[in-house]
Amino acid sequence: MSTRSQNAMSFSEEVQRHSVHTLVFRSLKRTHDMFLSCQGMLPPIDEEAERIKKLVKARDCYGLVFDKVERNKINMKKSQPNHPKSDSLDIYKDNHLPLAITDNPEKVNKNTETSMVLSSPSTQNIAAANRLINHIMPKPKWHPPWKLYRVISGHLGWVRCVTVEPGNEWFATGAADRVIKIWDLASGKLKLSLTGHVSTVRGLQVSPRHPYLFSCGEDRQVKCWDLEHNKVVRHYHGHLSAVYSLALHPTIDVLLTAGRDSTARVWDMRTKANVHTLTGHTNTVASVVAHEFEPQVLTGSHDCTIRLWDLAAGKTRATLTNHKKSVRSLVLHPKVYMFASASPDNIKQWTCPDGKFIQNLTGHNAIVNCMAVNSDGVLMSGANNGSMYAWDWRTGYNFQRMQAPVQPGSMDSEAGVFAMAFDNSGTRLITAEADKTIKLYREDDTATEESHPINWKPDIIRRRKY
Repeated sequence: MSTRSQNAMSFSEEVQRHSVHTLVFRSLKRTHDMFLSCQGMLPPIDEEAERIKKLVKARDCYGLVFDKVERNKINMKKSQPNHPKSDSLDIYKDNHLPLAITDNPEKVNKNTETSMVLSSPSTQNIAAANRLINHIMPKPKWHPPWKLYRVISGHLGWVRCVTVEPGNEWFATGAADRVIKIWDLASGKLKLSLTGHVSTVRGLQVSPRHPYLFSCGEDRQVKCWDLEHNKVVRHYHGHLSAVYSLALHPTIDVLLTAGRDSTARVWDMRTKANVHTLTGHTNTVASVVAHEFEPQVLTGSHDCTIRLWDLAAGKTRATLTNHKKSVRSLVLHPKVYMFASASPDNIKQWTCPDGKFIQNLTGHNAIVNCMAVNSDGVLMSGANNGSMYAWDWRTGYNFQRMQAPVQPGSMDSEAGVFAMAFDNSGTRLITAEADKTIKLYREDDTATEESHPINWKPDIIRRRKY
């Protein structure tokens, strides 16, 4: 027994001499030596699995491109006339066109040489390029130029907002003199003055379904005016700072306001309840517009972003970050399912409902404060320096540039366009300006396509950028 116990003790002593690390390393080494001979034997490549992997990867990375290529092929087939093979062969026989491979090159006469020159690849490429340019860059529609026909003065401060009544009989303006004035659209005469704001009036809207005028201002107040009694009937309290923009939903009794507290607020028109507070912007919200279809609310902010909102949930649907500078104005096209945004870097066009970028309207190198678009596809933009540009909506062609004349007695530095709106016929443009005046523009009836031709050239390089 003693010898056995001695042997057991010596055996345990031998085992304990090695650390756990050494034992694990030895185990790994034995495993490595065991499988060393199989390391060079890779499993056979499954061609079907490789093909499926490549297809999945290509579809994942380039799926949208594949779809576009297929659609382009289908469109090309539709646009090209389908000639029967027999007819095409007869044409070749009649015209004696040369074949690519002939038994005797000397048989090709001078006529065939000229035909080869006419149908050479270079001329075919030029013709194809011309067709491509015409397809990519459609020619802009001709619009008559706009001219100033009336200047209305009456405000004692900068005129900051303008709105046209749905019946197209009068329009309202708000200014830094804290007064809302209502003017007759046909004659330009003052009909009414509404006082109640204690600071600059920044936004106005007339309800199409109720006899109400809504206003907002830098005094943080949002008011509802009863136009039958010409007095305030409702206040909407909640904004923490100046309210810069106001919009009415076209189909439901909802009011939208936005301002310097970096929020947009949704109000129940009747109960004055703050239904939603749309948070997410990190700077002043300069513009808010409402739409009948999705997205029902759009906001543009000084944080350089545009947000599309889900009105029911009160949450952001999409955030557009293409602008590099503050977005001061948004406008919805009255017929096309699109909108435009204005910033000092560019005017950009987008499609609804997802905010897909369409094109840049470059050239208005100023701080663009406001925009307006009519049903004929004329987009007007007004800037801080008094410049006004007229654009063709579809092509982005700038067909007119104007400088708003300042009122006699004003300084040139007071040339600034703060707000603009088309009347409901789209034939008159009303602008609110820094020289304390309201200016009315209309199309020049004497202008023709010959007297004011379209100075346009297809610019395929510009289109490639975007």
